[in-house]
Amino acid sequence: MRVGMLTSGGDCQSLNATMRGVAKTLYNLLHDDVEIIGFIEGYKGLIYSDYKIMKPKDFSGILTEGGTILGTSRQPFKLMRTPDANGLDKVKAMKDNYKRLGLDCLVVLGGNGSQKTSNLLREEGLNVIGLPKTIDNDLWGTDVTFGFQSAINLATQTIDCIHTTAASHGRVFIVEIMGHKVGWLTLHAGIAGGADIILLPEIPYDINKVADALKKREKEGKRFSIIAVAEGAISKEQAAMSKKEYKKYVEERPYPSVAYEVGDQVKKLTGQEVRVAVPGHMQRGGEPCPYDRVLSTRLGAAAGKMIVKGEFGYLVGMKNNEITKVPLEDVAGKLKMVSPDSSMVKEAKLLGISFGD
Repeated sequence: MRVGMLTSGGDCQSLNATMRGVAKTLYNLLHDDVEIIGFIEGYKGLIYSDYKIMKPKDFSGILTEGGTILGTSRQPFKLMRTPDANGLDKVKAMKDNYKRLGLDCLVVLGGNGSQKTSNLLREEGLNVIGLPKTIDNDLWGTDVTFGFQSAINLATQTIDCIHTTAASHGRVFIVEIMGHKVGWLTLHAGIAGGADIILLPEIPYDINKVADALKKREKEGKRFSIIAVAEGAISKEQAAMSKKEYKKYVEERPYPSVAYEVGDQVKKLTGQEVRVAVPGHMQRGGEPCPYDRVLSTRLGAAAGKMIVKGEFGYLVGMKNNEITKVPLEDVAGKLKMVSPDSSMVKEAKLLGISFGD
């Protein structure tokens, strides 16, 4: 059996652990009757036939290693059927390389966009299995994605560190957390870090209500405040814009990001001293936390078993802490959003946390 494997899109802390789970299971079940082909830099390697034959030793010692030993790249789904600069048909190239290498299956470790392409390849007749990678936890069909908990830990640590300096100086600190379209990471890290205000893409904020929450804390004698802001957070005015109008607004916005925009408005409305902290790609880096190591190992083992049984065309996920498999066609193109009416949001509000709504 020949199995292809690639990591696509943004990196995260548990990609290597997941590949290890797949590989060790295949080697354990099939012994010498399996060969793993690793494609370099994601779909790019599959398109341009850049790969290497993996050996068991390649998967040794990588459980705790962050990043990806295969490298990754972003190959936008919307451009997959657009020929490259030299006129190459990318979809045809991927199919041809799959068949030329005699692959029995392709394992795709990736998020929403990557799984759109894996479903496209399934529709084209290839045997594909998807594994849910993203720190955003926005992949439909699974309760949790690997990389999410590790990113929560890092984002929370940032907020924890900010707390001491905010308290010392009596300032408002805005911590910008990754998440363009969904706010799972900001919601979890904000609650875990004791943020006073949490702003999410799914809950458009009223800047006046944000200011009121800060003034209320100041009136109560609280010398500092922490605002956790998702990088895709939007105001109610922005939410009312068309996609075209909002895109133009972002392009012309005189701030590096939403955190600086909120910070400037808060300063004007409250007169309080404001600072902004953006941990950025630190949230993707470092070694995976123990939770993600266990999750990745379980997901990888399940994928390996499915390959041996010939069960293809699925995303391997988790539901109620049990492995599940979801048809790729049911996953592709869907985002798992934070519901404004979710119990977690309601519970946060019970604590007095403001969402600016």
